[in-house]
Amino acid sequence: MIQANNVTLRVGKKALFEDVNIKFTAGNCYGIIGANGAGKSTFLKILSGRLETTSGDVFITPGERLSFLEQDHFKYDDQVVLSTVIQGNARLFQIMQEKDAIYAKEDFSDEDGIRASELEGEFAEMNGWEAEADAESLLNGLGIPTEFHNRLMKDLGGAQKVKVLLARALFGNPDILLLDEPTNHLDMDAIDWLEEFLINFENTVIVVSHDRYFLNKVCTYIADIDYGKITLFAGNYDFWYESSQLMVRQMKEANKKKEEQIK
Repeated sequence: MIQANNVTLRVGKKALFEDVNIKFTAGNCYGIIGANGAGKSTFLKILSGRLETTSGDVFITPGERLSFLEQDHFKYDDQVVLSTVIQGNARLFQIMQEKDAIYAKEDFSDEDGIRASELEGEFAEMNGWEAEADAESLLNGLGIPTEFHNRLMKDLGGAQKVKVLLARALFGNPDILLLDEPTNHLDMDAIDWLEEFLINFENTVIVVSHDRYFLNKVCTYIADIDYGKITLFAGNYDFWYESSQLMVRQMKEANKKKEEQIK
């Protein structure tokens, strides 16, 4: 679970968000919508901890792991594709590196043996033995063929890099998944695969997307950003649209009645 508590963000004199309170729970996919410039991507950065608020805070259930879709397509150019994906689970990758360093020692000490045993235990708990197979499965599902898995990221095209970064975000069953425009640069097969993945994903997903068809397929809630506030609607994009139009009609009718009473 991830929750924004009285979150306010000011840029100069302008309040981009004002006392926002919203909770995102496991088993649901939340679509973040709003006009251009409303602050959709900014709000994801606040939730991820990459952007500090003016006031208020973001609470994440202790022990839960948050993953986000990296937007810098050149950040991992010197990394191998498969390794880039596995690094999406930072702790697991750290264990793998430390294990390799210990086993590579020529003067393997008793202390090294104890440490290696501790790491192997944690590695097994995290399904580390399945890490490469899981990463390969994600890459294949998104349309990155096996022959590319051991190449450097810089050898891939732009659309392929986007798919690898998406696989990185999805890797390791994160408790909270933040996706900013995940369907950009994806072909239809990859979008179909991603939709099925998210529909079957059991943890918390928060996604920003301009693709209403995608939001209709995967979302169980819509969070509408408007004038610095966020309103939560149960259902997908179409349900939000119908609900918001109903609210507009009701407001118009209420205002009309007030005007008639004044007359």
